[in-house]
Amino acid sequence: MRSTLIAVFSAVALTAPLLSLASGAFAWKSERPVVIAHRGASGYLPEHTLESKALAYAMRPDYIEQDLTLSKDDHLIVMHDIVLDNITNVAQVFPDRARDDGHYYTIDFTLAELKQLKVSEPFVTNGGVQTPKYPQRFPLWNSSFQLSTLDEEIELIQGLNKSLGYNIGIYPEIKKPWFHHREGKDIALLTLIKLKEYGYVDRRQNIYLQSFDAEELQRIKWELMPRLGMDLPLVQLIADTEWGEKKVETNGELVNYDYDWMLESAGLQKIAGYADGIGPWNMMLIRLEGGLPVSTGLAQRARQQNLVIHPYTFRADVQQLPGKFSRFDNLLQLFIRRLGVDGVFTDHPDKAIRVIDKIYPARPAPEAHYSSRVN
Repeated sequence: MRSTLIAVFSAVALTAPLLSLASGAFAWKSERPVVIAHRGASGYLPEHTLESKALAYAMRPDYIEQDLTLSKDDHLIVMHDIVLDNITNVAQVFPDRARDDGHYYTIDFTLAELKQLKVSEPFVTNGGVQTPKYPQRFPLWNSSFQLSTLDEEIELIQGLNKSLGYNIGIYPEIKKPWFHHREGKDIALLTLIKLKEYGYVDRRQNIYLQSFDAEELQRIKWELMPRLGMDLPLVQLIADTEWGEKKVETNGELVNYDYDWMLESAGLQKIAGYADGIGPWNMMLIRLEGGLPVSTGLAQRARQQNLVIHPYTFRADVQQLPGKFSRFDNLLQLFIRRLGVDGVFTDHPDKAIRVIDKIYPARPAPEAHYSSRVN
């Protein structure tokens, strides 16, 4: 789906200052959309490092994202993938610890071992040669970065909320619960226990909890949170089926979970029964008709179910702009001014905030309010 849409976009020049949608698709919202710092300020520093989160914080987004996986000794590690291959030097430090598939899994290493690794920008390895996934970003292996735990990151954000008087929220994602269950670990339960420990217990705190796993989100909603006395807002992430974000066992084999049901009215109605919003890939919200981008109807269908819409991921790198979009501002304005999304995940929170500031009044002065560890 993703490659098809981008190919279509490449056929048409979409460079007007403000792009039009078909009649009836305009969806101006009075509330300012939120900015979610995707893996921190990942357009500028290696993703999910504490340095990237501190820089993101200084840009004053509304939320900072934490992708979560588990270590061998059950520490919640903030990193995007369940494997360490393409952001660390694990192959050099622990050359004999790969599984049969050639990957180094976070869950096979203790926290002490993970802290021995250096972290860099995402890279691709071909013939032993590493090339950066995003060539114009922070240089590979420059400076010194480490993996961090959820504890460390929450304490950083809560500490800055206290010292600066802001109320920047967190937006954790539970990565691949199906994988962790197969490894004998309950990452959802451990995540909720940790969040409660730091004071995130209900909707009075500035938090969303997200996952690509619909069944696990329902378990969180109806089983785990009631057991723990919690009520956090949940967001159902939507993937293209071919990405393999979730695997299910069929006839003894693992196959890709089918996400198509989430795009239709009946599916969104089901999601609204357990979640507060959706996080679709941004290109799921538009298609081309007569050479112009028009709504697929997904945003409208989600609004009918009172679901908030937080699409991912908006990147300002020229190479990451879809098709012939020549400016990040144009792309973002299309989604904010015409589709009326409620928030955006972005690698470049400062740029997204500047675009939104041109559309909406400036945000009020920060309030001295922050969640804290429950003693």
